[in-house]
Amino acid sequence: MSAQRMTRGYLSVSPGVRGLLQAATFVVLALPLAGCGTGSLWDKFTAKDDTFVEEPADKIYNEGLYLMNEKKDMKGANKKFEEVDRQHPYSDWARKSLLMSAYASYQGGDYDGCIGAATRYVTLHPGSPDAAYAQYLIAASHYDQIPDISRDQARTEKAIAALEEVNRKYPNSEYATSAKAKIEGARDQLAGKEMNVGRYYMQKRDYTAAINRYKAVVTQYQTTRHVEEALFRLTEAYMTIGIVAEAQTAAAVLGHNFPDSRWYKDAYNLVKSGGLEPSENQGSWMSRAFKKIGL
Repeated sequence: MSAQRMTRGYLSVSPGVRGLLQAATFVVLALPLAGCGTGSLWDKFTAKDDTFVEEPADKIYNEGLYLMNEKKDMKGANKKFEEVDRQHPYSDWARKSLLMSAYASYQGGDYDGCIGAATRYVTLHPGSPDAAYAQYLIAASHYDQIPDISRDQARTEKAIAALEEVNRKYPNSEYATSAKAKIEGARDQLAGKEMNVGRYYMQKRDYTAAINRYKAVVTQYQTTRHVEEALFRLTEAYMTIGIVAEAQTAAAVLGHNFPDSRWYKDAYNLVKSGGLEPSENQGSWMSRAFKKIGL
């Protein structure tokens, strides 16, 4: 039932409420008889409230689109979309406006605003054809805030979780492919963080701590571009502390999987400098890690 039709109907009133209404009527009628000084008070009762003017939902929505597309005024567009929801909360235009509000926030760099609006959309309209896009906007907002590898990577973890949610809930959507690509980019960022910390420990001559960081790259981020350097750094660290069998294995695994890598050439020369050859120990954690993933 439309808002206009609802205001034309008659509502039953309880005796208590009816009494309050009658009392209010008596007070209003008695005001002119109260003597001097009542004019301004009477004006308050009789004045019309011009602060709210209801407009058609499609008109407000299109004004928002105009501000967003033509004027590039994302904040102004957002106000229009929010106004649709305020004036027509149960309309289809409100649903569309909520999604447009998320999109306008994203385009304007208001990622938290986008995440809030898109999350609300997915919650209220999980079966909508546009729910996949709303979920993707959440993920993209996290992804676009990924910091450089010198910073804490909590936002990167959130981005991966949100992107995986797109693939889990909407595997056949047009956004799944893009989500997978972004996941690889985010994983590469996490691997880069591990490598950065590993190099720091190498400079401090804390080789055990460095090995643990490089090990994380080899076991968790094998499909990233950092795995080749990680295997070289493992060769370097193991040679330095005298665990030559693991150094030989790291070099051999690097050569087997990335024979044309410049990192393999460096690892090969490093092992050779110690009078050794790359030789894979099949029982090593490195060998098992690569067999598991099939590289």
